[in-house]
Amino acid sequence: MPLMLKPGTSWWEAYGRCTQVAPEAFDSDRLRNLSRGEWRRIGIPGDHVNAVDGTPIPGPPLIDQNEAVAAVEFACEQHKAWSTTDLDGRRSRVSVAVDLLSEHRDLLALLLVWEIGKPWRLACADVDRCIDGVRWYLGQIERQLETSDGGQRGPLPGPVSNIASWNYPMSVQVHAELVQALAGNAVIAKTPSQGGFHTLTLAHALMHRAELPVTLLSGMGSRLGDVLIRSEGIGALVFVGGRANGRRAAVSLADTGRRHMLEQEGLNAWGVWEFSQWDLLAQHIRKGFEYAKQRCTAYPRYVVQRRLMPAFLEAYLPVVKSVRFGHPLAVEEPEDPLPELDFGPVIHAAKAADLSAQFDEAVRGGGIPLYRGSVGDGRFLDVQDTSAYIAPACVLQPPAAWSLHHAEPFGPLDSVVVVDTAAELLAAMNASNGSLVASIATDDVAFADQVAEELQAFKVGINKPRSRGDRAEVIGGLGASWKGAVVGGDLLVQALTYGPEGAGELLYGNFPSSSRLPAR
Repeated sequence: MPLMLKPGTSWWEAYGRCTQVAPEAFDSDRLRNLSRGEWRRIGIPGDHVNAVDGTPIPGPPLIDQNEAVAAVEFACEQHKAWSTTDLDGRRSRVSVAVDLLSEHRDLLALLLVWEIGKPWRLACADVDRCIDGVRWYLGQIERQLETSDGGQRGPLPGPVSNIASWNYPMSVQVHAELVQALAGNAVIAKTPSQGGFHTLTLAHALMHRAELPVTLLSGMGSRLGDVLIRSEGIGALVFVGGRANGRRAAVSLADTGRRHMLEQEGLNAWGVWEFSQWDLLAQHIRKGFEYAKQRCTAYPRYVVQRRLMPAFLEAYLPVVKSVRFGHPLAVEEPEDPLPELDFGPVIHAAKAADLSAQFDEAVRGGGIPLYRGSVGDGRFLDVQDTSAYIAPACVLQPPAAWSLHHAEPFGPLDSVVVVDTAAELLAAMNASNGSLVASIATDDVAFADQVAEELQAFKVGINKPRSRGDRAEVIGGLGASWKGAVVGGDLLVQALTYGPEGAGELLYGNFPSSSRLPAR
């Protein structure tokens, strides 16, 4: 039966709802920037194509450096006033913002579907994680701000600057900003250029309506980077993104001495050694394909003991062949619920083309094409652009010279490396010089414990995956995957505030001169 777009879910219907909910932020033809305390019709709107069906939507209105400087200066003044607001006042306003986000949860989720291709269930989960997570901090913040001598931690000396990735606008970026404000800091955020800017615009309109000191700017990182990192008065930098941009950010702030949290990519590997629980592993493999593995804790590399390869393939191949993908809003009948998919498109057509080219590159270099699905297996409307969609694929024994041998694909392109010894297993799993997570599938607990100590991963799962985590769970990375303070739970509030020692406080984290890790 041919599929149709679920009635009421079209892009322009979603955008029209935004203009009704937040007319101060959404014009009929473009977005606005939240700068100098107001929503302003400034910046040059760029062309943008949504990945779901390849149709044009309003792009982010890119401001120039002078406007960014003025916005940062105003945020620094906002910070002076906000940092003197008592905890009850801050908690009240953040609570109002969270209630507004909850009220408009379905519209925020629908924007996520269209902007970054999340299936409906995962888009709702992204919004819900933001709301539930901040509510947890609202209940914990009084305790988290207490010092051992009965005093209270205070805000940073200036606003927190946020440069985030596009893949989790709500559960990572907005969540972090609300906790930053709750801790007493004004907030500056840059919209990711690849997607998520409509979602962030609506969320920040609601935050601004709750009278929180937030700034939201759109612009090219090459033009705004130094302003958002090095400007005098900024209290901290929070960065989520790739290693190249993260390295540039680290170099730029090196002599500023300010707080920073730089979350960067790393190749997360799953080792398989002396293992027999294949049904369990198959479940984890299936869940791992959610959102096309476009997340920092995805597992795209399996390192498998040679003698276990037949059993591994029996578990892996049926899963990868059954992964469900396609248009996230396509249904058979108008009253049908939205489809239950593992993923929709990747972030844009160029990324899909890159992943396809990287598969071909690995095979040309001697890798074995273990599996390559077809876009034709997806669920699509009869007439729609599918250039941003790619089916799951997997390469066995990719060459050492492969462009993805030491990097994550950020898409549904897996690789399998076969090993014969425990030393080879460790070397293959540590290929990227640090990662956020890793996992060992084994029946030998003693072996797992030994390997876990030697892996360059911040979190290691034994017969289960590890995730970025929510609420009290800490977040960090080892090696090149993380720079600065480790965050999550109480550690996030510590990184966003000063204790009695002030700027000289010794935090948990990965710093140029030292590394201090918490229990994880």
